[in-house]
Amino acid sequence: MNQPRRVEREFGVPFPGEILEPAKWTQTALKSFPEDGPIDFSAIFGRNAPIVLDLGCGNGRFSIASALARPDFDHLGIDALPVVIRYARRRGNQRGLSNLRFAVGGAFDLVERHLAPASIREIHVYHPQPYYDPAKVHLRLITPRFLALAHLALEPGGLFVVQTDNPGYWKYIQQIVPTFFDFYERIGRWPDAQRGRTRREIVALRKGLPVFRGSGTARIDLARDEAERLAEALPPPRFDADRRLRDLDKLA
Repeated sequence: MNQPRRVEREFGVPFPGEILEPAKWTQTALKSFPEDGPIDFSAIFGRNAPIVLDLGCGNGRFSIASALARPDFDHLGIDALPVVIRYARRRGNQRGLSNLRFAVGGAFDLVERHLAPASIREIHVYHPQPYYDPAKVHLRLITPRFLALAHLALEPGGLFVVQTDNPGYWKYIQQIVPTFFDFYERIGRWPDAQRGRTRREIVALRKGLPVFRGSGTARIDLARDEAERLAEALPPPRFDADRRLRDLDKLA
């Protein structure tokens, strides 16, 4: 007799997909990257398909939802925290997903060292850490250098998506991202996830905080050498992250 399928919830919001019977589980762990050079995605997934990256994927909510909804796309979620990747892998495995991998690692390192030019269809960055301590602002992900690297990694016209609930970060994003992408702010929630694409977004919405969303396609008129020049000339993200928002990080 088959076991009943189960749906998980976070803060009352159903987690994408259902827990299948164990015989249908998969393995979504990507345990290492090449020491140097680009990842061979076709070797990992056993096919050639568009690649979607989720940088700072947390517990995998967005990556899993996207992998379920788009079986013809292959997905890689990465996060620096092993504990959240363990949650993400378990959930990905239990949903029987073969077009999804999760890895522990740094988002900037991945984009800088392990992506071939024009090899990625979409890059998603949801709620990058704002780093409230002035001594750690250099760790902020969204920088001109990162955006130039993301532009290089994306296919011509590839999609870049970013979201934050930090007003200071969003102001900086609005100033810098359009240099590399034809970028637009999204007014309103994502139609595929009205209650939140990520755990962090769910928490922010429950707290009544504004969530800022935007997306854009890689500028096809921006050459690599010009993107690199702009990355050197544009200001780094030295905005005030507002320490009053730190407590939200403890919940998400």
